[in-house]
Amino acid sequence: MKNTPFTQKHIDLGAKMAEFAGYNMPISYSSINEEHQVVRTNAGIFDVSHMGEFILKGPKALDLIQRVTSNDASKLTDGKAQYSCLPNEEGGIVDDLLVYCVEENKVYMLVVNASNIEKDWNWISKFNTEGVEMHNISEKTALLAIQGPKAVQYMQQLTDMDLVNLKYYTFAKGTFAGVENVVVSATGYTGAGGVEIYFEDKDGDAEKIWSEIFRIGGPNGLKPIGLGARDTLRLEMGFCLYGNDIDDTTSPLEAGLGWITKFSKDFTSRAIFEKQKAEGVKRKLVGIEMIDRGIPRHHHHIQDANGNEIGHVTSGTQAPSLGKAIGMAYIGKEHAAEGSEVFVMIRDKAIKAKVVKMPFA
Repeated sequence: MKNTPFTQKHIDLGAKMAEFAGYNMPISYSSINEEHQVVRTNAGIFDVSHMGEFILKGPKALDLIQRVTSNDASKLTDGKAQYSCLPNEEGGIVDDLLVYCVEENKVYMLVVNASNIEKDWNWISKFNTEGVEMHNISEKTALLAIQGPKAVQYMQQLTDMDLVNLKYYTFAKGTFAGVENVVVSATGYTGAGGVEIYFEDKDGDAEKIWSEIFRIGGPNGLKPIGLGARDTLRLEMGFCLYGNDIDDTTSPLEAGLGWITKFSKDFTSRAIFEKQKAEGVKRKLVGIEMIDRGIPRHHHHIQDANGNEIGHVTSGTQAPSLGKAIGMAYIGKEHAAEGSEVFVMIRDKAIKAKVVKMPFA
């Protein structure tokens, strides 16, 4: 397994560690519920250095991004970012990602999922026919996400960058905790507010930034948070997780991601998506809330009242903020309306649930 610059920190703090996307990562330090509530009410720090980062440079960089992503990156100006996906050629999704505009029409950073770094690199390279300069900086880039309603208040004390007024899906570059050339963005995955901090891991910078964050935040209740709570937090917000809710067999329109699928440009699988939009999709990714006792889990089958299979669960949990069992599921469109009664098959029993609007929280 690979380590991040903070792996030993997690071990020293007593984290429960496990393999995730080839990395030795912290799942929890105390309990998932407790860590979840820390982020919802105060602030927590996530080590997400396993994520992948690519730099694309040159006069044709934007053209390449436009060909391989579903969203319209031409709308981006310096310091702005957008959520997007890489469609495959069969109408599925290679990965979802963030596109950062470092220098308009010239320099972009793509942030991809850890498990898909090599896959995404190869996919984008396949379409790089015009000599765009590509750099995979994943191995040398550290990434910390400080999330929660008080996160920005704490982090502002470590920089002259104006984090308080950093708008959602924008970023700044400057000195943070005494370290130069740090990118601080507001593109969080928890719905609780906060920032993400990208920097090159060199000359003890990882140690310095980690220590400074805890020097400021620790006395005020900031805690380290594992990937377990990261999952429950994103699920309460209805955010998709690649490999669960979206993958090579799901289209962005089925997943409710029509808002990142722009037909103002040409891109991979555009014709397939246009047809889906015109005719309507046959299934939809919806939120479900359990009525009877039971927790929906990945791959659980879903039936209608007559016992006919109508879909399957993609993600599910007992939501710490809500005290309810919730999930996301692909369901045939005729059963996907809000309020529809469905049954999740848990241990061969049909457990009653209903379709609800997302986000849950």
